[in-house]
Amino acid sequence: MSRLGIGHIFSFFLYMGLQVLIMKNVVLFHTAFCFIYVAYLLLLPVDVNPLLLMALGFIMGFTIDIFYDSLGMHAFATVFIMYLRNYWLKLITPQGGYDSNAVPVMSMNGAQWFLIYVAPLLFLHHALLFFIEAGGFRLFWFTLWKALASTLLTTLLIVIFQFMFAPKKRL
Repeated sequence: MSRLGIGHIFSFFLYMGLQVLIMKNVVLFHTAFCFIYVAYLLLLPVDVNPLLLMALGFIMGFTIDIFYDSLGMHAFATVFIMYLRNYWLKLITPQGGYDSNAVPVMSMNGAQWFLIYVAPLLFLHHALLFFIEAGGFRLFWFTLWKALASTLLTTLLIVIFQFMFAPKKRL
C-alpha cells in the first residue's frame, strides 16, 4: 500500500494554488475552462487506498468550491471520479501490470495509455460539474460542448506538464 508523504502535501498546495490563482482566469471563448487541480488526484500512486482517494478528492474539491463559491459541485465531481479511478485503472492495466508504488504518469506507461487513463475521467468530472451547474439537461448540447472543450484544454495542459515536470523513465 502506497503512503503519501511530504511531496504529496506540497503538490496538493501547488495544484490548488495554481488552480485558484492562475487557472481560475483561464477561459477560452467563454466555453473551455481549465481545471488543472484534477491532475493532482489523477497522478496519485496506483495503490492508494480508495477511501483515502475519495477523502483527498473531497478535500481538494471542497477547497476549490470555497474559492469558486460553487456550493459543493467540485467536491461531488472529484469524489465521484476518485471512486471510479481504481476501477478504471484495473480495466486499463498494462500487460505487465503495475509496479508497486507506480504512479500513473506518461513517462512510465506511454502517451496512449496516459490519454486513455486521463481523458475519460476528466470528461466525466467536467460533465458532472457543468451539468450540475446548469441545473439539469435544459442546455444539454451547450453543456456537453463546454465539458468536451474543457476536457480538451485540461488534458492538453496536463500533457504539457507531463513533458515538463514528470520523472524520466527508469531503465
